[in-house]
Amino acid sequence: MQQLKIQQVNLQDIAAGNEKAFKALFDQYRGRLFYYISRFIKSEQVAEELVLDVFMKIWTGRELITQINNFDAFLFRIAHNKSIDFLRSAAKDQRLQELLWEGIEVAAADETDALLITHEYEEKVRMAISLLSPQCKKVYSLSREQELTHDQIAQQLHISRATVNNHIVLAQRFIRNYLAKEIDLAIVLLLIGRV
Repeated sequence: MQQLKIQQVNLQDIAAGNEKAFKALFDQYRGRLFYYISRFIKSEQVAEELVLDVFMKIWTGRELITQINNFDAFLFRIAHNKSIDFLRSAAKDQRLQELLWEGIEVAAADETDALLITHEYEEKVRMAISLLSPQCKKVYSLSREQELTHDQIAQQLHISRATVNNHIVLAQRFIRNYLAKEIDLAIVLLLIGRV
């Protein structure tokens, strides 16, 4: 109960623009947020930057801070969203992918962990594929498992090349979304190239 009162006072002070109270809040949460974000990102440098981004968002919206019922949940939701935003950006940026891959290589230095991660990933991909529509599953299987070209698949299934392409795009999107919900996002992002 005492901690709740201290937190409310700090939040009120922060809402009023008290930088000392904000620094106390930063010191109180920085380590926990860093650990939380690091689990997703696997890069200490990026995690540190995202922690700063989270606190910048808090500071710029400080006037509304006293209206938050559960500040812990709110703060970690911002951290979660910042991590996902970063991973989505990294999916489009080769340099960021390389940075994340280096972090995962270090994190997965223990071969047992690497095998478990790979096994979990492959299991989840199989589950996602099993949830595809029958035609989509067939097209995807011919493309990825039998390594047929789009033209070969179109000819074999008597459908257009554009339809083959649409099925593969839909399958990839579904699998990525499924994996994003089911396993660690950093692993999904870096292994998604296999899909």
